[in-house]
Amino acid sequence: MSTLRLGVRTFAPGQYAVMAVVNRTPDSFFDRGATYGFDAAMAAVDRAAAAGADIVDIGGVKAGPGDDVDAREEIRRVAGLVEAVRERHPGLLISVDTWRAEVGEVVARAGAHLLNDTWGGVDPGLASVAARYGTGLVCAHAGRVTPRTRPHRIAYDDVVTDVVGYTVALAEKAERAGVARESILIDPAHDFGKNTFHSLEVSRRLGELVDTGWPVLVAVSNKDFVGESLGGLPVEERHAGTVATLAVSAILGARVFRVHDPASARAALAWISTSGEV
Repeated sequence: MSTLRLGVRTFAPGQYAVMAVVNRTPDSFFDRGATYGFDAAMAAVDRAAAAGADIVDIGGVKAGPGDDVDAREEIRRVAGLVEAVRERHPGLLISVDTWRAEVGEVVARAGAHLLNDTWGGVDPGLASVAARYGTGLVCAHAGRVTPRTRPHRIAYDDVVTDVVGYTVALAEKAERAGVARESILIDPAHDFGKNTFHSLEVSRRLGELVDTGWPVLVAVSNKDFVGESLGGLPVEERHAGTVATLAVSAILGARVFRVHDPASARAALAWISTSGEV
């Protein structure tokens, strides 16, 4: 494993980073708009920092289908919050969940340390933005689908082979564009362009992504595959499944964990670190 560098922070091999989700959206699947307002979003950042988060991941567009949000509105939702978090929590790393280079440009100028491209490089200009501003970049596998869509009956000959090949190619392309190698992560993107079987297979074989040498980010918190695997549990009852999946991911070598409950994630990761499992 290599050292991961984001902003002024470094994470040596064996060190984990907890990434807390803060959605400035009125329709997120998890909190249903509870942190859409600026003050509510900042309060969520404060709680995440107090709970031990290393990174906050600020999103301005719901991942799933919903009302159209253009780049201008996305910028309105996230850029001011990035600036405020940078001033209020100078030691906290700031990620922005966006697939648009136009948005990436604005938030990088505002102080973001990481651009979290969950839709897998649909805007190739985003890597150039990360290179120009010295930010990190998440290279994800979303099954080559259009952002905010759910493909019907998507299929792969071997989902993990597809994930590894696609994310590594994106990471290498980003490095050629000038993004620092130690600031690039790969993300299998559970449930993005995948059904529950695919997401479970990615979890089971996560070590194959880790073996590529690129730091691996996992975003499994309260995902549909967790609920379906546990008999169709609703979002509010997926906490135990989330922590279990996170723990397995850590044992298999994941480095960064995007979660809704950073305190529970930090506690689970601390136990794994001291248990001798990794």
